[in-house]
Amino acid sequence: MPCKWWLKAAILIFLFSFSTVRELKVKVKDKDHLPVYNHTLARILVEYASAVYLSDTTELFTWTCTRCNGLTKGFEMIELIIDVTQCLQAFVGFAKDLNATVIAFRGTQGNSIQNWVEDLYWKQLDINYPGMDDAMVHHGFYSAYHNTTLRPGILSAVERAKELYGDIKVMVTGHSMGGAMAAFCALDLSVNAGERDVEVVTFGQPRIGNTAFASYYSQVVPNTIRVTHEHDIVPHLPPYYSYFPQKTYHHFPREVWLYNIGFENLVFTVEKVCDGSGEDPTCSRSVAGTSILDHLVYYGVRLGCEEQGSCRIVMDPSTAAYRTVDVEGNVVFSRDPSTNILRRKSESNNVAELM
Repeated sequence: MPCKWWLKAAILIFLFSFSTVRELKVKVKDKDHLPVYNHTLARILVEYASAVYLSDTTELFTWTCTRCNGLTKGFEMIELIIDVTQCLQAFVGFAKDLNATVIAFRGTQGNSIQNWVEDLYWKQLDINYPGMDDAMVHHGFYSAYHNTTLRPGILSAVERAKELYGDIKVMVTGHSMGGAMAAFCALDLSVNAGERDVEVVTFGQPRIGNTAFASYYSQVVPNTIRVTHEHDIVPHLPPYYSYFPQKTYHHFPREVWLYNIGFENLVFTVEKVCDGSGEDPTCSRSVAGTSILDHLVYYGVRLGCEEQGSCRIVMDPSTAAYRTVDVEGNVVFSRDPSTNILRRKSESNNVAELM
């Protein structure tokens, strides 16, 4: 019996080693023109990814929050969408300095990150991506964008932005689960909404699909940067198994890995631009990826909610008049930047704080 056990183990090790050599690669549209990393743009977009976490909708909607200064000052909000049912939040607006429409998605609430991470360890691919043979994606991330109030609100706001500012670039960003939704949104805008100039920068994004999906995504939305940080645990999830190339999750390119070198007071941050595989073994895959703290700070910017607790909306009665509320309690705030006034909306609820 012991001999048979060792024989089976040896066969398994051999098969795993053999299949590792046959690790699938992402098909890139143009290997000579991979997306170029822009440090300044990443620093700007990480501030948008931080601001979208705020629960004070009045400050966020009027862009007067503490996180609404610095590199994002002067942003013109068009629409703020809050899916109370699923605890999701996103906004669409115009950034004059970038001459672009910016879309930002909120990530996982801070107090639920630990449970969310534990769930991702065991998550398997569970839904076919429409219209793409062999492409499979994470059902939860896909549904968070496609099957909630976020998608119709965002598509409507993007159309309004085009009416106001012309056919300008669309930049999509998000942190953590917000990064996953940002990717699905960018793909949706490119494939279904006919947007020709979509750029994506995400922070601490998890894997969202298999190799076939990653190849498809990289060809349709080639101007994408995924920023990872030190030992951030989330980009390692769901797990990547090189010995199951057809079934495993696989990141799409291009990754930029932030890590520190030095000692004591002499510490410097390296911004390593990774290869076009999406799974560069010399970047974040080279470390264990066990830190939640590294997940919550990018470029020195705090990502996540200021207050830990339930998903709630805090609003001032003066802005409550400019919202729509559906039968499930989901909320959309809308304004018209061309007139510099809020667009008055019908409302079905006058409560100043919704849980």
